[in-house]
Amino acid sequence: MIYLKTNDSLKNEEVDQYLERIINSKLFTNGYIFFGAEGIGKKQKAIQFIKGIFKEYSSVKNIEERIINNNHPDLLIIEPGNLIKKKNLNHTNSEIPKNRNQEIIKVDQIRNIKTFLGQKSIESEKKVVLIIDAHLLNEAASNCLLKTLEEPSNGIFILITSKLNLLLSTIKSRCQLVRFKSFSSKKIETFLKHSLNTSKLLSNRNINLQDLINSANGSPGKILDNINILNEFPEEIKILLDSPLKEPLEILKFSKLISEKLEIFQQIFLVNFIQQIWWRKTMDRSLVTKLESLKKHIDNNVQPRLAWEVTLLKIAMED
Repeated sequence: MIYLKTNDSLKNEEVDQYLERIINSKLFTNGYIFFGAEGIGKKQKAIQFIKGIFKEYSSVKNIEERIINNNHPDLLIIEPGNLIKKKNLNHTNSEIPKNRNQEIIKVDQIRNIKTFLGQKSIESEKKVVLIIDAHLLNEAASNCLLKTLEEPSNGIFILITSKLNLLLSTIKSRCQLVRFKSFSSKKIETFLKHSLNTSKLLSNRNINLQDLINSANGSPGKILDNINILNEFPEEIKILLDSPLKEPLEILKFSKLISEKLEIFQQIFLVNFIQQIWWRKTMDRSLVTKLESLKKHIDNNVQPRLAWEVTLLKIAMED
């Protein structure tokens, strides 16, 4: 695994300034929605914001540690699916189920909020409800949350999402929207050089770091995940990523290797990654379109080996 050498991270300065003004003025609204791409620091900033709220009312030490460990009496954390079983907020991607499509936030979880807010605060004047991946609220849970947001309470809601469009418009209208912008490729490159042990960044020297940066869509967290995924690939797959395969027999062997050695989430990453590499080499839009269709087939549980074979053979024939 790739780890940061320090705790330094890229900052969304506008967000930092906005939340700092809220803390200093103590003018809290009922709800906030932190939205933006995955891996750009929304959860980390939510932890800092909650810490700031609690520090306004309590001198107890180790507030941040207790928040991270989900061990603060005035904090309720709601997460989708079996993530709710993870006590610590710092779970890694390896702990997250690979098929996120099966996860939802259920109505019973949202009903617990009313009980939580109905209890007297222990250390803080304000109680906080943190909902992670709020776009995974099912319909009943969304409607239940809306009713809870409409009721006066001593609670502050913080919803985190990478898919703002999936939240009910009525929920969005009752919350302050806090946008986290993606970072430029240049900033991410600087971040990697200053924050990581570059000698261990990539196990394969032939991999172009810029392709990985481009595949991350402005997300530092995502590029770290992608590097870890790529470093786990068998060498016989890595050496074939440089350009589209041309020989049918080679394509069939490569497709078999991928389907046998890589999990579905690794195959999705692989498609995204070779899109970057092959576009840089060929500037062929039709190739990118074919790979995009391949990704949809894999994500929709079409037989992976067959999907790879058909797509790569089409690319080879047109080439």
